[in-house]
Amino acid sequence: MSSFTDFYDSVDKREVLSIVVINRDSVLSRIVDLFSARGYNIDSLTVAPILESEYSRVTIVTNGKSRTIDQIVKQLNKLVPVKTVTEHKNAIEKDTVLIKIPLDKNLSDIDVLSRAYHGSILHATDDAVVVSATDEPHRIMSFIKIMQKYNPLEIVRSGVVAMER
Repeated sequence: MSSFTDFYDSVDKREVLSIVVINRDSVLSRIVDLFSARGYNIDSLTVAPILESEYSRVTIVTNGKSRTIDQIVKQLNKLVPVKTVTEHKNAIEKDTVLIKIPLDKNLSDIDVLSRAYHGSILHATDDAVVVSATDEPHRIMSFIKIMQKYNPLEIVRSGVVAMER
């Protein structure tokens, strides 16, 4: 038994947490403090109000040992402004990226690539185009890597949002 426990505690896992909180000052700071107090990294963080309510949803993606994640979930549940904490096991995850590409590149190639990642050209100026794509986080990373050959001027990611299936 101890060998399974040792293995369980030694392997990092990716975890997506959705935290429903009451909209109050410093709630986000308190949540982030839980992570930083343990030297724990947040890979993605998104926050948005829940329509027609006094709550917001905080979505955090992190990687770490199972025991540490379990401890953070327990401590999150103890915070007064936290209503619920969900550890997603079977979630739909989406991430969005905006990429500004110099206009001297082949627009038809850029358009085809962005459509392959559920995206499109959103805006064009005299010297650049902005493309957007929304897809699963690992596919967005692939899209960003592919778009590097077009020498992007700027790349901005939204962060992951998730919903249990």
